[in-house]
Amino acid sequence: MFNRIKIILQDRSGTSMVEFSLVMLTFFTIVGGLVDFSVVVYKFNAATKAAYQGARLASVSDPVSSDLKTLTGLGGNVNPGDPFPAFIRVCSGATQTCSGGTYDATAMSDLVYGRGKTTCGTTLGADNFAGMCKAFTHITPANVIVTYQSQAGLGFAGRPGSNGRTGGAVPIITVQLTGLTASLPFVGSILGLGPITFPPLETTAIGEDMNSTAD
Repeated sequence: MFNRIKIILQDRSGTSMVEFSLVMLTFFTIVGGLVDFSVVVYKFNAATKAAYQGARLASVSDPVSSDLKTLTGLGGNVNPGDPFPAFIRVCSGATQTCSGGTYDATAMSDLVYGRGKTTCGTTLGADNFAGMCKAFTHITPANVIVTYQSQAGLGFAGRPGSNGRTGGAVPIITVQLTGLTASLPFVGSILGLGPITFPPLETTAIGEDMNSTAD
């Protein structure tokens, strides 16, 4: 019995095949990990671009908090021409609400998909300006939070609006993307890892009055 065990332990047939298998498994794991990592970085950059795109579009579009379109800032001790009083509206596409205001689903859809669109496709919006999903196709209104705030003395009370947009208010607009993920097809399947969740991404812009892009 001991002689047979000794013979088995000294048998080197098939060693090269085992070593080759281990090396190739390690090699493909590293290559697959690099590919997965590159895809995650690409998607993260695309999501960052989408946040920038959303803030830029929001600055020349109907506010998601629709009450801002008619907000004059007048009242109390505020007279026409005075600095616009401070306000803040936080609009969540996930809950379809705006703190202190009225949520406009169409305005949010315009930011995500492009003006006049309700789904993400290959075409641009009605004004040939791309929505956020053009940069990152997985974005939906549920991933978007838009904040409007006027706390820096921008604009003045009582100024009339243009094309139904905000008048005196010149808000600082922040578009935040949350809940975006990227999967790891190769490494995830080997190690049992789930998708990577990106941290919240946000971009800030100042509201503008640009008639050439307002409609």
